[in-house]
Amino acid sequence: MTDTAQFRSFAEFYPYYLGEHANPTCRRLHFVGTALVIAVFVYALGSGRWALLLLLPLVGYGFAWAGHFFFEKNRPATFSHPWYSLAGDFAMFRDILLGRIAL
Repeated sequence: MTDTAQFRSFAEFYPYYLGEHANPTCRRLHFVGTALVIAVFVYALGSGRWALLLLLPLVGYGFAWAGHFFFEKNRPATFSHPWYSLAGDFAMFRDILLGRIAL
């Protein structure tokens, strides 16, 4: 399936997303980035330091894109499917925490 494929649902997209994250180092970097996004978000909410929310794209995408460019050697799905890709990051994070996906 190509990056320009059309998906009718997230359930249809998620297997494609996982296929684009076959490299364990790429998955680890995504996991770290998503964990930091959650931590920064919670800290910003709790502290009232709203400017920290501006860091979320940098923290999340920085780790994820490094994984794609240096380890997976593919183009992040963010460019062709931004909302499904964002949901995929959190779904993969959940699945790693639950032991469904190995690091």
